[in-house]
Amino acid sequence: MKKFDTFGGVFTPTLLTILGVIMYLRLGWVVGNAGLLGTWLIILLSFLITLATALSMSSITTNISIGAGGAYAIISQALGLEVGGSLGIPRFISQGLAVTMYIFGFREGWLSIFPNHSAFLVDLITFGVLFAIAYKSADLAIKTQYLIMAVIFLSLVSIVIAAFNGSMFIPSLDAIKWGGFKGVEGLQSEKFWLVFAVFFPAATGIMAGANMSGELKDPRKSIPVGTIWAIGVSFVIYMALAYWVSRSADEEELLSNFNVMIDKSFFPPLIIAGILGATFSSALASIIGSSRILFAMGQHRVLPKGEWLEAQNANGQPRNAMLVTGIMIFSSMLLRDLNAVAPLVTMFFLITYAMLNIVVIIEQKLGLISFRPKFAVHWVVPWAGLAGSLFAMFIINPTISLVSWALVFLMYNLLSRRKLESQFEDVRSGLFTSFAEWAAKRTADTAHEQERSWKPNMLVPVTEAVNIQGSFSIIKDIAHPKGSAVLMGIGDNTLSEEREKLDYISASFKKDNVYSSVIFMKTPHFGNGVNFGNQALKGSYFRPNIIFLNMLEKKESIADYPMIIEEARRLNLGVILYMPHPRAMFGQKQIVNVWIKNRAPHWDLKDSTENPNLSLLVAYKLKKNWNCTTRIIMVIDDESHREKAQVFLKGLIDKSRLPIDEILIFPGQFTNPETKVPLADINIFGMFTLFDHEVYRNMSIKTNTTCLFVMNSGHENIFA
Repeated sequence: MKKFDTFGGVFTPTLLTILGVIMYLRLGWVVGNAGLLGTWLIILLSFLITLATALSMSSITTNISIGAGGAYAIISQALGLEVGGSLGIPRFISQGLAVTMYIFGFREGWLSIFPNHSAFLVDLITFGVLFAIAYKSADLAIKTQYLIMAVIFLSLVSIVIAAFNGSMFIPSLDAIKWGGFKGVEGLQSEKFWLVFAVFFPAATGIMAGANMSGELKDPRKSIPVGTIWAIGVSFVIYMALAYWVSRSADEEELLSNFNVMIDKSFFPPLIIAGILGATFSSALASIIGSSRILFAMGQHRVLPKGEWLEAQNANGQPRNAMLVTGIMIFSSMLLRDLNAVAPLVTMFFLITYAMLNIVVIIEQKLGLISFRPKFAVHWVVPWAGLAGSLFAMFIINPTISLVSWALVFLMYNLLSRRKLESQFEDVRSGLFTSFAEWAAKRTADTAHEQERSWKPNMLVPVTEAVNIQGSFSIIKDIAHPKGSAVLMGIGDNTLSEEREKLDYISASFKKDNVYSSVIFMKTPHFGNGVNFGNQALKGSYFRPNIIFLNMLEKKESIADYPMIIEEARRLNLGVILYMPHPRAMFGQKQIVNVWIKNRAPHWDLKDSTENPNLSLLVAYKLKKNWNCTTRIIMVIDDESHREKAQVFLKGLIDKSRLPIDEILIFPGQFTNPETKVPLADINIFGMFTLFDHEVYRNMSIKTNTTCLFVMNSGHENIFA
């Protein structure tokens, strides 16, 4: 496949797209309304917006290996295929519609010369010629654009000759003035921006060269150099033409005659040829660019039948993508009038410009070492480009702007559901990591405990993955939906055997919307492995706040639980001891009992160290996930304490805002054989000071349920 250099692949298509119909047929009207000074200001503002975007695009393209698709490829590599596709699809459609509008513009110019020709036949032949050139090869299209550039150059020469032959009869002092905006309806304060909105599409088109990215010899060099040179040359031409036309026609003529440039030129047929050439070249650049965007989306499987869309012939031309593009353009031609959707074309260009600037802003803010562009820009540049693009959108048409953004977000939502697999790494992971680090640092600097934002982040130590399978459901139901489960494998020679199993379980947690990760401690001593892991994780940004101890573990591991609990108390970590009933398991998940410690004789809610914070928070999570009944139970030593206990528990419920369904108070001792345990599917107790696994096992047997024994970390607060 032939590769193109800067001049042919970027500068020529970009320049010809900018020097379009607006230059020939609307620049005089702009000058008639805004005057020369106003027109120069409009041109300057328009080109500053596109220049800022071009500089941002140049910065990105000199930092990555850009493939086919131009701006689509740039945005996809930075923000992912979902964002790239959400812009690439409407960009492809809008560029196809732009081809149709350029064809209609060509037809109008042609009919001004040959008014008796059939309009539809002119459209059909123009489309046929355009498609044949683009389908044959990009090389033929570039050569055709060289010929068109020569025609446009001769049309400008005709204007220069007219200037030297006396067309500029108006004195320069009279020409350089602010206009009266007589040809625009609306409030006086709005008229300048209405004229700006008419002119601004002329400054777009800087993507024409970038769309050829897959067929450039050196896109990193060609896109920045070719695009910026095209903007600079076209800016000088627009400024000079505005000066010439302001001195070649009076205000009335400029406002009423769109063909003023044709009439004032030295050789009018050359201007007409320039108009035809400008519309034809713009259509040719758009049809090639849109097919390359479709081809790139096929490569990345953003669209169905991606393998068919990415097919190329022997010369490297994306023939299938070109066929689809041609069908779409021909179908839009049958509508015969695209005025209603014409603003969408400009809007999708501007949304693309905005996203390119956003990419640079993100890259600069992240400060990743991978962002080392050869063409670096000051941080003001992308911010100016972003602000200018958004400003231009809402100046041109606020309603269509909102519709355009809504379509992009809708497309993003649809693509996100497809779980697209990127063939390259994007910066989203860096973006999320940087945001998380920023948030973590801000949290670490906060003097108060983060009680309001508490959520269960559990460390689950395990010697064999099968032990987690038996407790998977309860871990998930405690953590879901915002908590996490870190699976810590502990062992000596069996780590490799357990890794695959733990990775599978971790993936299952993630599938159920519980974030999970796997770490390993290579040590034969279970207790030391857990404690050393907790000590190391204590200094991390996102550390577990609960240790989940499983009584399904080996006896030698359970023997280390007292030292683990003691170290957890020192590190201010919560503990949940899981004691499954061998037969009942979780029953029907209908009732949860939470046992509250007798607070006699001090019934003070303010004593946070004595409040069952973690027990009640765990019960709340189970209630939300099981949709079950929750009751709190207190056993009192003396029947005379019943009223105080009742007031205490009601106050606890009211202040904590917990959805407790029932309060039960029993006199006596729980350990008495006569004490009848209320029916439940799981019972939650506070943890005893002295660890005795036989006591825990007997309580599970006595309640005939699975039990959780809980120790506060001191960082939970049910009143927060």
